[in-house]
Amino acid sequence: MHQEESIYKRYQRGFTLDEELTEPAYWLAFGRGRMLVTPDGLHLPCLKNLEELDLSPVRTQYLGILDGKHCFSAELLPDTEAPEGSEFMDLMSAYNVLDEDIYLLAGKATQIIAWDQTHQYCGRCGNETEYISGERGKKCPVCGHMSYPRLSPATITAVVRDKQILLSQYAAFRGRGMHTIIAGFVEPGETLEECIHREVFEEVGVRVKNIRYLKSQPWPFPNSLIRRWRD
Repeated sequence: MHQEESIYKRYQRGFTLDEELTEPAYWLAFGRGRMLVTPDGLHLPCLKNLEELDLSPVRTQYLGILDGKHCFSAELLPDTEAPEGSEFMDLMSAYNVLDEDIYLLAGKATQIIAWDQTHQYCGRCGNETEYISGERGKKCPVCGHMSYPRLSPATITAVVRDKQILLSQYAAFRGRGMHTIIAGFVEPGETLEECIHREVFEEVGVRVKNIRYLKSQPWPFPNSLIRRWRD
């Protein structure tokens, strides 16, 4: 996936829809972490509501407008079956298949669904939370505690020497012939550069230098923001 322009040239974020929905909208509906799509070109359902597909979402969240169409995310029950003419697809499989902006929006949707699901109640006092008007957040009406979707910063590093790249194999990949460059989450109190030095040394016992930043990308598996570097 090679995103040349920001999604925000096509997409306007939103938090609440203050008018009645009169036209079909894009629905980014997830069940068991997989998104509902139509096989013919992997399109999103475009409907006034999911009831048109005999689907009853647990919760929905308004995302904003993409190419003039309202967009919603929706959490479906885990045992929901895909309606005829559609299927559930995990985002990893949809990478480089879906339209780039749709894929980025899908990543946003799955993170917001997960946050909404796990923040129904206050983490401080246990009372039911309420949405904060005009922003993506929740507030406890009793103790006032507020929560917002969180991102976990991570680094992924290409370690290069003499036109060769260093690859490693994680325990989960053993026996599957899969190797990857080195990545890891930033620890509290740590800079991105310190994270790179630590992760590379922990994984392969190598000390790196001449670190160069390349770019960043959202990585919704489940809620990361990855910075790419080259040594």
